[in-house]
Amino acid sequence: MKESRLFKIIYYLLDREKATASELAEKFEVSFRTIYRDLDIISSVGIPIYTSNGRNGGIYLVDNFVLNKALLSDEEQQNILIALHNLEVTKK
Repeated sequence: MKESRLFKIIYYLLDREKATASELAEKFEVSFRTIYRDLDIISSVGIPIYTSNGRNGGIYLVDNFVLNKALLSDEEQQNILIALHNLEVTKK
């Protein structure tokens, strides 16, 4: 499920601090284009995700960004998933 992958990307970046598009594409078994579309969706909902080019580049979240899944109720998680889904639909 796409929404699940979006959350997994966020948590992966929180855990690793930085990743490459190829690393994310391989981990989630999708194409580079899909990863960049997912990053666009994540960014559009206000999560501070950035990319940098070059040898030491990658995809990362702002240093002070915190998203603790334990702080979100099941209803809040569902609302976020619905919002992400609605954004995806309106972009098409």
